[in-house]
Amino acid sequence: MKSVVVFCGSRHGERPEYAAAARELGQLLAQRELTLVYGGGRVGLMGVMAQAALEAGGKVIGVIPEFMQERELGLTECTELIVVDSMHTRKARMAELADAFIAMAGGFGTFDELFEILTWGQIGIHGKPVGVLNTAGYYDGMRQFLDATMTEGFVRESELAKLQCADTPAALLDQLAATPLLPARWAKADLFSKT
Repeated sequence: MKSVVVFCGSRHGERPEYAAAARELGQLLAQRELTLVYGGGRVGLMGVMAQAALEAGGKVIGVIPEFMQERELGLTECTELIVVDSMHTRKARMAELADAFIAMAGGFGTFDELFEILTWGQIGIHGKPVGVLNTAGYYDGMRQFLDATMTEGFVRESELAKLQCADTPAALLDQLAATPLLPARWAKADLFSKT
C-alpha cells in the first residue's frame, strides 16, 4: 500500500473530533510515507487533512473538477493538483491512483464516493481495500443499515465483510494494510467511457 484515497466532508461538522481525526489521519499518512489522494479542496475536513499531511512532510495529490478550481476551492499547496473536466472523471482518476480507500465523516458527496467505490469492488472493477473511519460513532447508523441490506438479501455477507471499519486513523490504516489486494475481474474496464 503506497497511496490512500480519502473521501471526506467539505465542511468541518459540528464536533471537534472530526477535524481532529482528519488532522491525525493526514499526519499518519505522511509518517507512514503513504501518498494522500483526495478531492483537492482547501475547505472543511479535506483542507484540514491535506494541510496536516503537507505540514508533516507528506505527498498530497488533489483531484478537482475545473468548475471547483475556478471558484478557487482548490488547495494550491498540494504536491500535485490535477484539474479534471467533471465529477465523474475526478472519481475515476482518484480510483486509478489508489491502493486503498477511506471514507471519513462527510455528506452526500462522501456517501456517493464510498458507495460507488464499494460497487466497483462488488462488480470486479477493483480489488482494493475500503474502510470507514467511524469517528465519534458517525457511521454507526450506516453500519446498521448495511446489516439490514444483508438480512434482506440485497448484499451478500462476503461483500459486506470487505468494508473495514475502525474508530481511529491508526487502527484503520493497520486494517487496510493487512487486507490482501484482490485481483480485479475487469482490470481493463474503462472508467472514463462515455457510452
